[in-house]
Amino acid sequence: MKYNTIIIGGGLAGLTAGATLSKFGKKVLLLEQHHKPGGCATTFKRGDFIIEVGLHEMSGMVEGGNLRRVFKMLEVDKNVHFEQVPEFYGVLSDKEDFVFPHGFEAATKALIDKYPEEEKGIKKFMKLIAGIRKEAHSLPGNPFVRKLIYPLMPLLYPNLVTATKHTVASWLNKYIKNENTKLDLVAHIAYWGDDPNTLSMFYFGLPFAGFIESGGYFIKGGSQKLSDHLAEYIEEHGGTVLLGKKVEKINTENGKVTGVTFRDSLSTNGQSITIKSDNVVANCAIPTVPALLDEPYASTLRGKIDPHPNSTSLLCMYLGFKQKVAQFGVKYYSNFVQGEDVKSLKDVHPNQLGDWNKRSFIFVDYDKVDSGLAPSEKSEGVICCVAYLKNWEGLSDEEYKSKKEKVAQILLRRLEEKFPGIGESIEYYEVSTPKTIKRYTSNPSGSVYGFAQTLELTASRRFRNNFLIPNLYFASAWAFPGGGFEGSIMAGFLAALQMNKDKIWSQCDREKYKDERVVKLMASKKLDDKNLELSFEKPEGFEHQKGQYAIMRLLDPKEMELDLPYRWLPLDSTADESDLKFKISLEENSFSKSCELLQKGEEALILGPIS
Repeated sequence: MKYNTIIIGGGLAGLTAGATLSKFGKKVLLLEQHHKPGGCATTFKRGDFIIEVGLHEMSGMVEGGNLRRVFKMLEVDKNVHFEQVPEFYGVLSDKEDFVFPHGFEAATKALIDKYPEEEKGIKKFMKLIAGIRKEAHSLPGNPFVRKLIYPLMPLLYPNLVTATKHTVASWLNKYIKNENTKLDLVAHIAYWGDDPNTLSMFYFGLPFAGFIESGGYFIKGGSQKLSDHLAEYIEEHGGTVLLGKKVEKINTENGKVTGVTFRDSLSTNGQSITIKSDNVVANCAIPTVPALLDEPYASTLRGKIDPHPNSTSLLCMYLGFKQKVAQFGVKYYSNFVQGEDVKSLKDVHPNQLGDWNKRSFIFVDYDKVDSGLAPSEKSEGVICCVAYLKNWEGLSDEEYKSKKEKVAQILLRRLEEKFPGIGESIEYYEVSTPKTIKRYTSNPSGSVYGFAQTLELTASRRFRNNFLIPNLYFASAWAFPGGGFEGSIMAGFLAALQMNKDKIWSQCDREKYKDERVVKLMASKKLDDKNLELSFEKPEGFEHQKGQYAIMRLLDPKEMELDLPYRWLPLDSTADESDLKFKISLEENSFSKSCELLQKGEEALILGPIS
């Protein structure tokens, strides 16, 4: 068995690369260690709420732009609904809030109205970031052409040249004097980095201009909708997506990649499997790739990446409310609360390392759009802060749990201070730390933007999609063009274009890897008014004990309103029995209803067993 391409990782870059290659008629195998595709573009369910893991708002959704064209090609526009958020963000103040609107003209006016003495600097800022985005998208893709025009870059691409020479702080400090103006401009710096003194002006200005130009967007139902669509697109176009599979090795021979070896990530029962391919896409974090390679490639890659620091991580506090929170004074979709010890630009980074009682944070009210995350009478939000893995490692389970709760209570108190009465409306809360991000995505340091987006790794200096082995490609936030939803999607698309151009392909038959974990329903029996028993075939090699868990994922759920197609369920059968039995609680949710509607012979994916 052989595939044209094997993709390691099911984040947005890997999914986009896989879907694009499938569109080109290539036979694709995507391996994802988690039990669902998406990486940071995922959701999970808690009570009545679909919890959005990583998406606050997307940039780059301008009509006719690159992202829209990719989405149209992959039929995203027909299957995923995007909701435009009302404004870019609001900076909350005891005196007067500052609202950053969409549109260059409106944004420029809002800033000048508040800071008339900075009119010249504000207009220069807007011209720069608009130019960064326009010039970045018009830059020739051919490396030979770029080399030819290099001497003319300052003349042809003046804003790009400026942006790749400046950090956010160095540019703002040069052209704007008022510290409050600077602070309003960097209020959402957590969406790109953590320190204005090291964050490249290119990586700040490019998405910033995207938000102003076309507005920010949220995916109705959560970012999992986009991830699931791309995974389904791969399958529908002859590819294979395997969840719960972890790659152990990238195999090489005579200077080329020949395939990968992988095994179950959620069970110790499975055997290692090797599959050949024409090429491989590493959608996993680049720092994890050396461990998968033989020498000399492992050492060569380490030498290239070791000098570059990882990006910041984030702490997210997910919140479910019993009612709409606008009644408590929440006016904006994205609300920035500045730490009380932040008086100037130089205070931004120290604040993110300091006391949680004073740390700046963003509160997103998803109810300001038709988010599809909560019942109509309820609402959902998230608090987001810069955070670092080093502050969460080395703790016992009890210490870790205690620290999370301590931080949660501080943030809840501060949210209540801003919006009196909101605390009484909270039905659910949960804290995700850098340790959580590292656990589920395997990103070192829990980094959410790959390598830190510094001047040293700005634009063309960032690791390209192919720089180590001729048929090994890199597509993720760690590679070109950079982090974020827009950056990751474009990374996957550009890698697929490069692969199609390189034409490292051979003939493949239509034989696909048979996933033995996909099994048929043998029987459905209602035990009483509150419980249903489902009996499935036992997957080959599935060795378990009664009481262990498995993940049961419905492949064709009949209903999924405000729900997800899987559950972690205790195994209700013994190891000696020939089938797998699950007891389903009959509740008022779509998953239970879909289970009731299952017919004999329909299939489900069983992952596990898990202790």
